[in-house]
Amino acid sequence: MIAKETLDQILARYDQVQSLMATPEVATDPVQMEKLGREHTSLTQIVKAIREYEAARSELRDLRQMVAGEEDPELADMAREELAVLEERLPALEDDLALLLIPKNPEDSKNAIVEIRAGTGGDEASLFAGDLFKVYSRFAESNGWRIEVIEQSEGTVGGFKEIIFSLSGADAFGTMKYESGVHRVQRVPATESSGRIHTSAATVAVLPEAEEVDVAIDPNELKIDVYRSSGPGGQSVNTTDSAVRITHIPTGLVVTCQDEKSQHKNKDKALRVLRSRLYEIELEKRNAERSEARRSMVSSGDRSAKIRTYNWPQGRVTDHRLEGDQKNYPLERVIGGELENIIKALRTAENADRMARAGTAG
Repeated sequence: MIAKETLDQILARYDQVQSLMATPEVATDPVQMEKLGREHTSLTQIVKAIREYEAARSELRDLRQMVAGEEDPELADMAREELAVLEERLPALEDDLALLLIPKNPEDSKNAIVEIRAGTGGDEASLFAGDLFKVYSRFAESNGWRIEVIEQSEGTVGGFKEIIFSLSGADAFGTMKYESGVHRVQRVPATESSGRIHTSAATVAVLPEAEEVDVAIDPNELKIDVYRSSGPGGQSVNTTDSAVRITHIPTGLVVTCQDEKSQHKNKDKALRVLRSRLYEIELEKRNAERSEARRSMVSSGDRSAKIRTYNWPQGRVTDHRLEGDQKNYPLERVIGGELENIIKALRTAENADRMARAGTAG
C-alpha cells in the first residue's frame, strides 16, 4: 500500500504550484512560469491518478461495510458483485500510481536539442538525414511542439550533412530521447541506375536543452569568431559577417551557426547548443552508465552500430531495442511521423526496468 503521507505531500505541492502560478510575480516572469508550468503538467497526471486511487479505496470501504451490515439479501448480493469488481481493479490502479511516483529523470520535462548527422553512405546518407528531419518535424507538429532550426549544412544532392534544431513543448526531451542512436536505411537510391539496394546511416543525438540556470558559461572562456555565411558549394549567401563560431576553450567544444541573417541571433542560437552540450557532459559525469550508453548510441554512424532500420523494399521499420511483435512497424506510417507506438513500447520497457530496480532497491 502506498503511504498516505506521500500522497498528501504531492497533493499539497500541486495546490502550492497552482497558487504560485497565479501570483503576479510569477505571471510576469516567463522563466519561472515555464518552470512551474512543466511541474504542474507533470503533477496533474499524478494527482488525477491519486484521486482515482483514493476514490476507489473509499468506495471499497463503503462496499465492505454494506456487505457486512446489509440485511436485505438482494442489496448485499449487489454490493458483493461491485466489491469483487473493485477488488480486482484496485491493484492495477495502485501499480499505475506506484509507477508515476517513481522519481522521473528531471531532464525529461525539458525542451530538446536534436542533432542529425549523415553517417556512412555518401549522398544517400545526407538524403536519409533529411528524411529523418521530416519525420521529426511531422511528429513535433502532431505533439504541438515548436521546432526551430539552429544550424544546417545541406548535402550536395539534397538532405543534410548535418542539421541541428530545437523542439519546445511538453516533455519534448523525455519523448525524443529514445531517438538517440544510429538509424540505418536500406533502399535503392535515386542516384543508383542499376537498381541495387544500398545501406546508409545517420546518427541522431538528442540533448536536454539547458537553461541559463543549469549551466553558467564564463564569457572569458569563449572564443567567438564571426564570418560571412556560405551556402552549398561555398557560395556566399550573406554580405555581412553574420555567421558565428563559438569555441569553449576549457573543453574544446566548437559550435557554429549561420542560419540567421542577424549575428546576434546566430550567437544566441550557438550559445543554446553549447550550453546543452556542456550540460550533457556534466550529466554524463554524474552517471557513468548513461555516458557509456550515449557513446555507443551515437558512436560513429557506422552501419553496424544501429538502433533502428528503415527497410524500403520490405516496407518495414525495425527497432532493434524491442523484441517480438513490438519491434516491427509500417514504414509508410513511421516516415509520416507516426512514432507514438515505437516510443510507447520503448517507454514501457524502460518503466518496467525502473519498477524492477525500484523494487530491488526497496
